Amino acid sequence: MARKIALKELKEKIIIALDVKNQAEAQKILELLPEARIFKVGLELFTAEGPAMIETVKNYGRQVFLDLKLHDIPNTVAGAVRAAVRHGVSMLTVHTSGGKEMMRRAVEAAKEEAEKEGIEPPLLLGVTVLTSLKDKDLEETGIISETQVQVLRLAGLALDSGLKGIVCSPQEIELLRRELGPDLKIITPGVRPGWAEAQDQKRIMTPAEALIKGADYMVIGRPITQAASPAEAFTRLAGELEAAV
Repeated sequence: MARKIALKELKEKIIIALDVKNQAEAQKILELLPEARIFKVGLELFTAEGPAMIETVKNYGRQVFLDLKLHDIPNTVAGAVRAAVRHGVSMLTVHTSGGKEMMRRAVEAAKEEAEKEGIEPPLLLGVTVLTSLKDKDLEETGIISETQVQVLRLAGLALDSGLKGIVCSPQEIELLRRELGPDLKIITPGVRPGWAEAQDQKRIMTPAEALIKGADYMVIGRPITQAASPAEAFTRLAGELEAAV
């Protein structure tokens, strides 16, 4: 990498996934990880607790990555984006397969609502191909392209629609950096420290490898949240990132 990255900045690149069933479990994680800055609220937790979970994370002084992978008609997605902006989320995902018009409307809605609220709009992220999918899985849905080709196609569509970042597996980071440039924000799940199990994700890589390849943020859940000491696991991972750069 071109410059030395401070440990504090490296820690801010780790997004902790609150992949738990309820607010009580989420609060335990928030309390056990005082140095983590960004927490992902996904479908299960949001469905269980609703917008109140966003406020809970913010009350701890942390940022919210709302990962709902919005995918619907443009007007509905735009309305959902406006609501998310009013809740003050820092990051929000939409599915790139929803099409250019849907993503364009999402970008417009985020900007307009943020201006009304007098705040910065969230970083809108286009989800490309889920890390649980491989070529065969895509073929079963009628997509003949190889996974990397499809990811590049969808990422390009996201940029053309005005999105500033995308979500992809670590395997596609280098391709996207080469083809789409250095300004694109890349958030990658599918990262697992060498001391953790792969579990249900298929296209995986270690966090250090993903960072070197150009990831801006890495989403990590169970290897940290289910560790005997989440704080020690977080510190260990941050140290591995520091050693890598």
